[in-house]
Amino acid sequence: MLRLPASLAAWGSPDFAAALKRELAAAGAQLPLQQGLSATGYALDARIEVMLLGTEETPEEIVAKVGVFYAGIVAGCNCADDPTPVEAQPEYCELRVAIDRHPTRAAAATATLI
Repeated sequence: MLRLPASLAAWGSPDFAAALKRELAAAGAQLPLQQGLSATGYALDARIEVMLLGTEETPEEIVAKVGVFYAGIVAGCNCADDPTPVEAQPEYCELRVAIDRHPTRAAAATATLI
């Protein structure tokens, strides 16, 4: 389960954007990056960069719209004569990240592809 405790703790302060970026970049495998692919077939969860696009809050949650820059590859058969490039290709997707504000839920969050 995705948890963003530092982001929840930083909400309302100038540190929120940095905390959210840091936690989302570290949560790579828990983000729906595979579903956001547009040019490749397999998402890589290393070297993720996050850009905060906007935020809003409700009594129940903090909602952030983020842009995610990451890489993907086209997985081939790995045969000697396979012409498929194995170099990572840049990918980008936008996510809606909702952080539960209820104290007993320990900053549980969901990330969905926009």
